[in-house]
Amino acid sequence: MFAQEPPRLDNTYEADSLLRGYLARALPAEVLREIEPELQELGALAGGPLYHLQLEDRTSEPVHIPWSAWGERIDAIRLTRVWQEAEPLAVRFGLVATAYEQRHGAFSRIHQFARVYLFAPSTDIYACPLAMTDGAARTLLDSGNRRLIERALPHLTSRDPATFWTSGQWMTELTGGSDVGSSQTVARPEPDGTWRLYGRKWFVSAITSQMALILARPEGNPPGGRGLALFYAELRDERGRPRGFQILRLKDKLGTRKLPTAEVLLEGLPAEPVAGLTHGTRTIAPMLNVTRTWNAITAAALMQRGLLLARDYARRRIAFGRPLAEHPLHLDTLAGLQAETAAAFHLAFCVAELMGRVETGEASDDERALLRLLTPVAKLTTARQAVAVLSEVLEAFGGAGYVEDTGLPVLLRDAQVLPIWEGTTNVLALDVLRALEDIGGLQPLHKAFDVWLQDVPESLVPLAREARAALQAADAWLTETAADPERLQADARRFALTLGRSTALALLVRQAAWSQTHGDERPAAAARRFARHGVNLLPTGTPPAESRMLALDEPSGS
Repeated sequence: MFAQEPPRLDNTYEADSLLRGYLARALPAEVLREIEPELQELGALAGGPLYHLQLEDRTSEPVHIPWSAWGERIDAIRLTRVWQEAEPLAVRFGLVATAYEQRHGAFSRIHQFARVYLFAPSTDIYACPLAMTDGAARTLLDSGNRRLIERALPHLTSRDPATFWTSGQWMTELTGGSDVGSSQTVARPEPDGTWRLYGRKWFVSAITSQMALILARPEGNPPGGRGLALFYAELRDERGRPRGFQILRLKDKLGTRKLPTAEVLLEGLPAEPVAGLTHGTRTIAPMLNVTRTWNAITAAALMQRGLLLARDYARRRIAFGRPLAEHPLHLDTLAGLQAETAAAFHLAFCVAELMGRVETGEASDDERALLRLLTPVAKLTTARQAVAVLSEVLEAFGGAGYVEDTGLPVLLRDAQVLPIWEGTTNVLALDVLRALEDIGGLQPLHKAFDVWLQDVPESLVPLAREARAALQAADAWLTETAADPERLQADARRFALTLGRSTALALLVRQAAWSQTHGDERPAAAARRFARHGVNLLPTGTPPAESRMLALDEPSGS
């Protein structure tokens, strides 16, 4: 009888040389010594009890309970076992609180996201409500609304499960997903000065949250994004009943199936403005910056989880008389995937570093500009990488990668949302162009490259030169296309990915230079392999007419 030994996880912190090497370089030694025991603990949970529970609970999904047994509308949600276990752990480990306690100053965001990176792959996308909670806390703080800050922030950043709140982000409507300005949710003032919201939100993630930040248009405001306002709402009364909304249904999704995502009808939800009655999209921007960073960290985490499993399986699976780990082609494939994962990791954590410096007031003007630019760049780049890498990871398991009860296909299905959440690749590519207008061009990134790539050893100089050349090509393309809006927009995706990949290569070289002095050649190998995959993705110039002909399958001249 044949029985294949399954892949195993152990302590995911100890098994992750990528994370440990980065933390050793990026953090002061005393900070790393202080936080490492808890990272060890979280790694043991993530690779042990949480992972096993995840496999046992594989088929469970949240259930919507519209009515009580006695006919009362309750819109309750029964959560999966993993989600029930995840929340108190997230609170105990301070997956939101750490960023706001700032015990380690500018390094607090690195500390927080190291925890998130270990936690996310074993908790069935419970990182989603945490990301929105972090974003809500940041948005309220930036708004300066003292009443709401004092009311909500202690809950959003609590380390006590009894008082902790998660927050939702209610934006998407049938008419307005990426095009938020077309939203039709209406805010109506009441005689007592309060507001109530009416409309329909088509895609509301983590409907179990205690509060939400919601975009709505005050009655009488003009159409478009400027006419929207951002509102704060507490969603349930003291008995847990909805306050002026109904859950119409839970969404039937390709992935993230453990995440209770709802379609919601607003029927007079009490709410109050966060910061005025216009420019709501501007007010919610801090939330999007935070959630996009969580998206990038989650992408890197899922990629690494897939590779940890594939690497272990390669040592256990016998094919053609020897383990997969002794087949050169299989090793070459895994090496390429590890290089992409390392690139995504360093790009995501670079944004986390910058965020920490900005939030503590330690960032220079160039660093603040760099954060504005690299947030959308990192999100779109890592999301694309995650889908490609995890597709290959499943293939590395052969047929087992396609069989649901192995627990492997969920990695790819859950990753597929990453290029969509918080702005699609194309939407974010256009935001990159807006970011460059905001910061005055690519000079802050050029300066960052100068810092990251100074004094690299001779063996890494060609890679540093390749990263600089790709950035210079992107800069030249930007100058060349500035007067051609159609071409600028048509090639924005390739331009943004070139920025992402050139930045990732520069960061890999920085890590490789440090690691070589500590006897570790793996980051240098990752940088070389990543560079061979292609860094400059800019086109040689495709006429817009040709793109239209192919995209819409139209004959020439139509």
